[in-house]
Amino acid sequence: MKQAATFIDTVSGQQFSLSDRIWRAPNGNPLMISDLPGILRAEIHPSNRSIWRYANSLPVQIQNPISLGEGCTPLIRSKIDGINFHFKLEWFSPTGSFKDRGASVLMSFLKQQGIGVVVEDSSGNAGAAIAAYGAAAGMDITILVPSCTQPAKVVQSRAYGAEVILVPGAREDTAAAAIERAEKTFYASHNWHPMFLQGTKSLGYEIWEDLGFAVPDNIVIPASEGSNVLGCHIAFSELMRSGEIDRMPRLFVSQPENSAPLHHALRGTQQEQFLPTIAEGTAVKSPTRLHAIVQAVRETNGGSVTVSEEGIASACKRLARAGIFTEPSSAHAWAGTKALIENGEIDPTDRTVILLTGSGLKSQSVYAENV
Repeated sequence: MKQAATFIDTVSGQQFSLSDRIWRAPNGNPLMISDLPGILRAEIHPSNRSIWRYANSLPVQIQNPISLGEGCTPLIRSKIDGINFHFKLEWFSPTGSFKDRGASVLMSFLKQQGIGVVVEDSSGNAGAAIAAYGAAAGMDITILVPSCTQPAKVVQSRAYGAEVILVPGAREDTAAAAIERAEKTFYASHNWHPMFLQGTKSLGYEIWEDLGFAVPDNIVIPASEGSNVLGCHIAFSELMRSGEIDRMPRLFVSQPENSAPLHHALRGTQQEQFLPTIAEGTAVKSPTRLHAIVQAVRETNGGSVTVSEEGIASACKRLARAGIFTEPSSAHAWAGTKALIENGEIDPTDRTVILLTGSGLKSQSVYAENV
């Protein structure tokens, strides 16, 4: 008999029922979902053109999914500067970013638990996703964002009917303010709640299906809190358990040079100074699941790379000239991939998938100033 899935504190090993209304362990540690067996390709629902085609991979059955058609985003092949790249265009999601995957599963799960009022903090994209799916679910949503957030992202969350509060200071100040509010309102955190990762793992399943049920050699991921890193690692680990694949893709992290805690952690160093970056969506000083992300990258024999501010602006311009209009927070993944090829960490003949996580329409002011 298959063992029921649980919330698990991976540090202490303590487990909790999925019926518990919690977003972290009582001792303050982040939670994950216990290891799942994965699914076979025959268990995919082919008629469902959304992430819910992989519903059988989830740890709990969702009776009434909150879906806006997220997932099934294009995987295109583009030759730039003489090299072939595979780009996964996540901005084709309903709110314009990959965060819709996690928001769909998380908000569906919370709605099923009977939770109707939530608070979330975000640098922009996650807030828009939680606001949209909260609106679709008929929930009351409050989004806290840094006061420096791109105006387009703030307007988008407000358009969905969420109360948006601008918080002065750094990204960490916004997170602290949300956690304080979480004493009275449920914290639907994309960084803390493990069901968000159950949504982002659909990205790994989808890449596998996009490639004809094959494993890419490498996946290069623009990261801050690393939900796509962990999501891909979870998905391909499950596919290994189900017997559908016999190897893992190598996972690489790309970060802006001005804010690269994951890159430094992988090298056993500390970043001495954090500076502002135009890639605001990938600027976090202390990732919630730092140890888990580092472990995932190392387990797959992956690596990391950083990109300068000038390099990020140049990447935005070069991709746009190839018809690919992505926000700076994901454009650096392409620049990082080029650097990884140049330094010999990735072979140019490999099948490498680069995640482009958000639309350039969300960062028009950055393009106006830098391109």
